[in-house]
Amino acid sequence: MLDHFYGRERELGILEELLDSKVARLVVVRGRRRIGKSRLAEKFAESFNKHFIFVGLPPEKGMTDEIQRRHFANELETQSRLEHLRFDDWDFLFSSLHKITKKGKVLIILDEINWMGSLDASFLGKLKTAWDLYFKKNSNLVLLLSGSMSAWIEKHILRSTGFFGRIALDIVLQELPLYQCSHFWRPYEKNIAAAEKFKILSVTGGIPLYLESLNPKLSAEENIRRLCFRKEGLLFLEFERIFSEVFGPRAPIYKRIITALAHGPADQAKIFEEIEAEKSGLYSDYLDELVKTGYLTRDYTWSVKSGKFSKLSHYRLCDNYLRFYLRYIEPNKPSILQNRDLLPAGWTSIMGLQFENLVLNNRQSIHRILGINPADIKIDNPYFQRGTKNKSGVQIDYMIQTRFNVVYVCEIKFHRDPIGIDIIQEIQKKLKALKLPRGYSVRPILIHVNGVKKELEELEFFSHIVDFSQLLEKL
Repeated sequence: MLDHFYGRERELGILEELLDSKVARLVVVRGRRRIGKSRLAEKFAESFNKHFIFVGLPPEKGMTDEIQRRHFANELETQSRLEHLRFDDWDFLFSSLHKITKKGKVLIILDEINWMGSLDASFLGKLKTAWDLYFKKNSNLVLLLSGSMSAWIEKHILRSTGFFGRIALDIVLQELPLYQCSHFWRPYEKNIAAAEKFKILSVTGGIPLYLESLNPKLSAEENIRRLCFRKEGLLFLEFERIFSEVFGPRAPIYKRIITALAHGPADQAKIFEEIEAEKSGLYSDYLDELVKTGYLTRDYTWSVKSGKFSKLSHYRLCDNYLRFYLRYIEPNKPSILQNRDLLPAGWTSIMGLQFENLVLNNRQSIHRILGINPADIKIDNPYFQRGTKNKSGVQIDYMIQTRFNVVYVCEIKFHRDPIGIDIIQEIQKKLKALKLPRGYSVRPILIHVNGVKKELEELEFFSHIVDFSQLLEKL
């Protein structure tokens, strides 16, 4: 049994529905590195009489398809009674795997398939042929393809004519909801204040492996020091692993793009200006790939009157760890390598951006707290309105528009001290600039971490005041 399997009950349930099928199933599971794809697949494997797991090797310097095939052959021999397998061709390897998966309840996992097959143009064609000729003939077999490069999987598998009509299920894993992240502090979960949990989550987000690495006996500061500011720390080493293993030779380009967004959202033109690149389809593809891989989000604004998305959008670095690394770990790398594992001064100064990400990644919880039925939501996203001669510009952290002509204007506010009445003037300015059609109601919402002053509550300016601790509880 696997320890610390939190938060994937829904996805596991969807996978387990396949067990009642009368035909073989081909499944895709994808998501960013460390999001829990392998753990989910391994948990699913517990429902099978036999399972075989093959993991592609990272694209390090000197990697070849021959090395990938040899590794696959070695794993196949280790997990079976087969011996002295040839590894000169994928056809032979898939045929050999078929010999031991002909009968019974069998799960085959090809993990990091983007690494396994990217160096051989014939790999996917041979896998498709093996599925048609061999694997699908066992009605109790599930073939699960998993990988970190969602864009590669989408292009070469999900949109491929070769696999058309063969994919039974496509699961994209997102960060864990905050109420499930709270479980990683067990057995001290109820004793740890929401503000302390927030400090950790502002760095890790809802990434399972990062959360598994925290020591619940230690304070947030000690955990962050141990994970981020020691040369042996997981999160000190993680950034380079992400970029070298996931993005390979193009890593420097992707790093430049992410660095351009480390201080806040920006539109495409601003990003190109920051990285000193001409606007082109190639760089647009790079941005799209970062979105599909789960590190960036593209937030579109919209017309409240028409209820339709605009062409205007901002890219946001939605991965809290990447921003924390770029802002605080990387600049302190020389000191860390000299064993000066000290938290840098001012490390909490990006908490506003980190808090905003956590809330936006958990918007379903916000809907439940506000009592909004998801079926009634027309559009919800960060909202921005460009200034013109006739109207002021405005930026709203998060806005919800319902089909009943109600707009919820959400201010996501991190403050070290309880928030006072000064915030009312700030929100009133935004509401005045926000141009709403006649007949629309507006409800201001405040989402905070460290409390609000009593006088602010007594004024009842906000329809709801949402405490971060509420997001850590399952409603």
